[in-house]
Amino acid sequence: MKLLESTRFEAINNALFIKTGDSKIVGRIESYSCKMVGIDKALYKRFNPEGVHPNDLQALSPPSGLSPGSSHYSRSTSGDEDGLLCDTISRKTLFYLIATLNSAFPDYDFMDVKSDDFSKEPSRQWVANAIDTQLIATAGEQYRALGPALWSALDDEICLAECDIYSYNPDLASDPFGEDGCLWSFNYFFYNKKLKRIVFFTCRAINPYYTLDSGFGSDFAMDEDDLYE
Repeated sequence: MKLLESTRFEAINNALFIKTGDSKIVGRIESYSCKMVGIDKALYKRFNPEGVHPNDLQALSPPSGLSPGSSHYSRSTSGDEDGLLCDTISRKTLFYLIATLNSAFPDYDFMDVKSDDFSKEPSRQWVANAIDTQLIATAGEQYRALGPALWSALDDEICLAECDIYSYNPDLASDPFGEDGCLWSFNYFFYNKKLKRIVFFTCRAINPYYTLDSGFGSDFAMDEDDLYE
């Protein structure tokens, strides 16, 4: 997965490092091309060995808060992936999500992650509400001022109306944000099949009294003085 440079996303990512009285928010939005090169091709062959078809459907978990009785939930496993299948994903698309995680968190290996660690979200409005609600509750006016520019940049990059949106909801053992001190986190993939592109939006809130490796590189590392300022 090739990282696509975006000056708008860089500016938003800087603004998504937010300090509040109770937490520190560290967020990142990145755009990736789904065109496979180099190691991706080798990993794709490993993920889809001979005899396994890339369009085979795999079961997903329902989105958080949904149950089999929800109107957004479907147990169907037949038909085209572009239809209203909230609980399945093709192996090819699943590989794109896993490869995105590998690119976003190079210190981790996600090749053994299972399809039921992911969910397909009901709608872009559902996701926007979930993200806005979480960030407003934690960052208040700091996020309210950022939100419109964030969603505008994301829409211009990926065309939200054409996207399937997935979330990654791992168990603690395979969660890069599973350390002590992480208050909450989310990981969303906005996949535009036509553009062959994924925008990955990952964010977490950290207890300011823990020293954690942020997973975002040295730009987000926190020293002792920063923790207690």
